[in-house]
Amino acid sequence: MRPMHAGLFLRVLPLNSGHQMRKVIEFDDETYQVLVQLGRDRMATLQELADEAFADLLKKHGVPIDLKDALRKSVRTLKPAPARKTTKHRAKRT
Repeated sequence: MRPMHAGLFLRVLPLNSGHQMRKVIEFDDETYQVLVQLGRDRMATLQELADEAFADLLKKHGVPIDLKDALRKSVRTLKPAPARKTTKHRAKRT
């Protein structure tokens, strides 16, 4: 028989949509109890703990979390335009 797992509903907000999507994640009972206790200690909900964990995971792998983060990353990756060489034009001798 399979052991019982505790579930957590996560908010997932798709881009350009007014609707929320929910996903179920399963934890073993011991992990769930530790997360509940951590939430109590930090005065945070399981949703807030999950949001923080996923944001940290995305950051670890270099995936932008929001538009502002994506813009910052794109500016850093752009290479500056190469400097133009200035040449002095010499007058032709005749």
